[in-house]
Amino acid sequence: MKKIEAIIKPFKLDEVKEALQEVGLQGITVTEAKGFGRQKGHAELYRGAEYIVDFLPKVKIEIVIGDDLVERAIDAIRRAAQTGRIGDGKIFVSNIEGAIRIRTGESGLDAI
Repeated sequence: MKKIEAIIKPFKLDEVKEALQEVGLQGITVTEAKGFGRQKGHAELYRGAEYIVDFLPKVKIEIVIGDDLVERAIDAIRRAAQTGRIGDGKIFVSNIEGAIRIRTGESGLDAI
């Protein structure tokens, strides 16, 4: 099993969710986040005063899937989240040692 974490632009969330559903994913976890990478924020004007916005709004998506779906899920996220502009985000993949469904006690892939 693998865990895929993707940091994307908030307005791309619906497109990414639909792309993952087409791949066959059952569920995702979404968290609102703030951060910056190479873009390092930007300057804004508020009531005549300029200030720097360091942390930009992002969305973090987390999914745990079987190894057989990893490449298709990554490709779906990348295609749906890509705008071609700086700040499109990142995708991280890590190994999951185990999973247990609390309600039934199922474990492994059955728990996903």
